[in-house]
Amino acid sequence: MDAIRLLVADDHALFREGLQALFSATPGIEIVGEAANGQETLALAEKLQPDIILMDINMPGMDGIQATRRVLRANPAIGVIMVTMLEEDAPLFSAMRAGARGYVLKGARHQELLQTVRAVARGQVLFGPSTASRIMGFFQEIEADLKPSLPEETFPELTPRELEVLELIAQGANNSQIAEKLVITDKTVRNHITNIFSKLQVADRAEAIIKARDAGLH
Repeated sequence: MDAIRLLVADDHALFREGLQALFSATPGIEIVGEAANGQETLALAEKLQPDIILMDINMPGMDGIQATRRVLRANPAIGVIMVTMLEEDAPLFSAMRAGARGYVLKGARHQELLQTVRAVARGQVLFGPSTASRIMGFFQEIEADLKPSLPEETFPELTPRELEVLELIAQGANNSQIAEKLVITDKTVRNHITNIFSKLQVADRAEAIIKARDAGLH
């Protein structure tokens, strides 16, 4: 089996050296390049076509989130794993929306990083245990926030997610805002809206808003 080819993108030389030491002692994984900022990452990703990029978020110039979007736009097959010190929710969900397939804190055990690299190389998406619990907590908060405002038996033909989308439409949210609020893609939002229009037998957004507000969604 060919070795997993890694590109390391981090502006701290000592951290890059630490990863070199780790992976040089790990069979089946090879670091093929290092970048100190987003622009270097783009250039090396195009030149080297690595299997995986270990991407820091905070880098000078172009940050890791922007670099991830541009790398994946050019080559969606590359697996990007965020390796960062940031434990806040905002960078985590920004990384997910940008297309990252893994998120590992720099203080994590080496085994967790190795497990994530191997999983993403197999085409999987893997977020560490602490990150996964934060994702679950985030969705539970959304559910708790939305449920009290939804009248019972309102539009029973809609799925719970479609009802959430309809309520946000009634509040005046556009597709991008709905996607950000629900942590889904713009394409998924469009699919939900198409289903809503069909089930409610409305022709456009304006009619959907009227029908939703008449039913008490606002």
